[in-house]
Amino acid sequence: MAGNTFGTIFRITTWGESHGPAVGVTIDGCPPRLPLCETDIQRDLDRRRPGTGGPASPRREADQVEILSGVFEGLTTGTPITLLIRNKDAQSSAYDHLRDIFRPGHGDYTYLKKYTIRDHRGGGRSSARETAARVAAGAVARKLLATRGVTVTGYTVALGGITTDKRDLAVVETNRLRCPDTDAAARMEKRVAEVKKAGDSLGGVVEILARGVPAGLGEPVFDKLDADLAKALMSIGAVKGVEIGAGFAAAAATGSANNDPIEPEGFASNNAGGILAGISNGDDIIARVAVKPIPSIAIEQRTITTAGQRTTIRIGGRHDISAIPRIVPVCEAMTALTLADHLLRQEAVHPHQSP
Repeated sequence: MAGNTFGTIFRITTWGESHGPAVGVTIDGCPPRLPLCETDIQRDLDRRRPGTGGPASPRREADQVEILSGVFEGLTTGTPITLLIRNKDAQSSAYDHLRDIFRPGHGDYTYLKKYTIRDHRGGGRSSARETAARVAAGAVARKLLATRGVTVTGYTVALGGITTDKRDLAVVETNRLRCPDTDAAARMEKRVAEVKKAGDSLGGVVEILARGVPAGLGEPVFDKLDADLAKALMSIGAVKGVEIGAGFAAAAATGSANNDPIEPEGFASNNAGGILAGISNGDDIIARVAVKPIPSIAIEQRTITTAGQRTTIRIGGRHDISAIPRIVPVCEAMTALTLADHLLRQEAVHPHQSP
């Protein structure tokens, strides 16, 4: 009922609030003897952390992870792994004026309706700060997937209306927006600067590519691999849409164009995005997520107080202009967690089946 746990065998529970002492995650079901140290996790946290410039919030958090349990002498023990990330640069007083006001586009109104109490400091549990715990858990899942030859890579394919069809993965980590097209990245940066000056925000699209996924993962009918992947990605606060493979474009295609011909060597195309009938087919898994604009903007907006009175609001403080690029490692993490869970589920049913 609480909704803070994800996964069936490789199972995570995240905890903590934006302006609490810390955020973190407990991972249960990770197999024993997996090499794991804090450096493995820190790499992904450094890619997500605030204070990195561009469209990112200037909040300065080291996001230094601490492994509290489940690892002994550099190897997982098979027992629950608890990861802690302390909050050190929270400025809660900046949110005092929001205690009795609902911010448009945020979870303020719905959290109060759900729980009859809300943490107004940075959004509390509904803050994107919670995703640091997901990224930490995803790093462990990524380590597990690597032992099976599976990789997960995310990148920006659209931002503020600027799109690219180019997929040069070698340049993804060479620009601040994690775009696989350096020319498009330059145009996106210009758009970010324009919107930042206007006090507004931007949305975009992130694509996630999983390679090396064996055929056979997925548990129809309700735990289909694409269904669980969509749930995982939709659980990220800023995500408002998910598509697999051709996605919505398939609705305008004919069956002859959309079907992927099967050759002795494999599939001739990949409109299915690596998943058929809810089960991986051995091809690359490709998913895209639509990311909404950050709701905290300096432009005046209409809203109401908790007493129902009309008012207006301008949101200052330290906020991202766009969830991109910091949301990219979050999307990677949720994809890795889904694949790790389904991989272990498949191995539990077929323990002698090689991936």
